[in-house]
Amino acid sequence: MIDRRAEPRTAAAEGERRCLVTGETVPRAQLIRFVAGPDGAIVPDLGERLPGRGLWVLADRDALARADARAFARARRGPVTVPDDLPARVEAGLRRRLVDYIGMARRAGALVAGFEKTRAALRSGAAHLLIAAGDGSDDGRAKLRALAPGLAEMTALSAEEIGAALGRDGIVHAAVTEPRLAVVIAREAERLAGVRGGPWKMRHGADSDKVDTK
Repeated sequence: MIDRRAEPRTAAAEGERRCLVTGETVPRAQLIRFVAGPDGAIVPDLGERLPGRGLWVLADRDALARADARAFARARRGPVTVPDDLPARVEAGLRRRLVDYIGMARRAGALVAGFEKTRAALRSGAAHLLIAAGDGSDDGRAKLRALAPGLAEMTALSAEEIGAALGRDGIVHAAVTEPRLAVVIAREAERLAGVRGGPWKMRHGADSDKVDTK
């Protein structure tokens, strides 16, 4: 389950944090928060709700691979233990959150699925975020992008993963029609893409560098 109180805010509202691995200071939306338990065990806090001082790492595969016990201990200023499969845990957690949010959008009536319904939402201006399976046809994505060239496109999930979120097999295209959920889904998608080693930013049209929030 997703804690709705943890829905991402704008970068301006949430401020910036410093990655303990790279030293970069970036908006919290581009980072993964960790906390240390009483025993020093490092735990991902993907919803950013757990108590304790946050230890932040860039949502990037290489950064997570370098986030070892020494890096966390230096940031925490105390001993820690880091599970060997920490990057895999983070990826699985982000994927679960993204799938859950897409499912939430469907249940709220804030998402349409399938090529024809997605095309209609784009044509009418109802779409705030285009979802396209990363393993889908380039031709199909190009046809949809042409209808709304300034709209962000999420390609972090496969057709199988999107289908699992929507309870249907083989969904390649969908569109989110509610602006706040579009922002939430976009943030989780970008973090997952980074952790999986893909491009950090989603594909954007020439006229826009953000999700449509109007």
